[in-house]
Amino acid sequence: MSDTVHTVPTDEELARSLEGDFTSAHAEVNGVRLHYVAGGSGDPLVLLGGWPQTWWQFHKVMPALARRYRVIAVDLRGMGGSAKPDSGYDKKTMAQDVYELVRHLGHDRVHLAGHDIGAMVAHAFAANHPEATRKLALLDVAHPDPTLRELTLLPAVDAGTDWETAPGVYLWWFAFNQVEGLPEQLLAGRSRLLVDWLFGYLLQDQSSIDERSRAVYAAAYATPDAVRAGNAWYRTFLRDIDDFETYDRVGAPVLALAGDRSHAYLSAILPGHAKDVRVEQIPDSGHYLPEEQPERVTAKLTEFFA
Repeated sequence: MSDTVHTVPTDEELARSLEGDFTSAHAEVNGVRLHYVAGGSGDPLVLLGGWPQTWWQFHKVMPALARRYRVIAVDLRGMGGSAKPDSGYDKKTMAQDVYELVRHLGHDRVHLAGHDIGAMVAHAFAANHPEATRKLALLDVAHPDPTLRELTLLPAVDAGTDWETAPGVYLWWFAFNQVEGLPEQLLAGRSRLLVDWLFGYLLQDQSSIDERSRAVYAAAYATPDAVRAGNAWYRTFLRDIDDFETYDRVGAPVLALAGDRSHAYLSAILPGHAKDVRVEQIPDSGHYLPEEQPERVTAKLTEFFA
């Protein structure tokens, strides 16, 4: 299957398709050009997404959240409409990007909600800029910590069995994304294959991410440069772990929303990451919570940030 980039809506078109007054814009901050989509009014709420997606992963929750908050959904360094420089993909630097964007937009303190890689960046923001952090929500992922060094390269079940439906998650792409040069050659023009496989593995309800959204994500990672930049978030994990070990526990209130497979893991490690943390399970959901269970995620975030 090849990616059909030319049929995919632009960020401007996608922003206009949302209920409410959302606009797509760019800003030059911290030496990088970041893309973001903003709308609504109230206290600022920054949404940070993950791999292999873009700001669009929040499109089901943004209209409802925008009734109470000034919602700012950001494409991280290397993601979607943002620039893809050669370096700066450690989470501390990416958090500085977001901090300077927040300042650029005129906000002193913000709520943050991050999913996947975005959750790592959101944690780094709260750790490095506590004065700018109101509350922090982490969706299904925590900041890299020493437990990542314990990940195995082998599935947890015997070869020949259906490990895709076995308990836990086999994170083979953490290793694949470490390889320099090869993923770009394998995936350029074929990113839809990876997008569909990951959703097939990590979603409970396949229909929750529709054809248009899959095309948007595949297009965002269709070029060698985009594949390289997305993989670079994973190649900094050792540095991210080292940075984590210099941080104090996050002082802002933290809510972690977990899918069915991640609840036990997040419950075990997050008390060591933050002083005031609670972990809540989103039932009947895989990894992509904002798309698979948008109503439940919206309700939990609205209650928490209030």
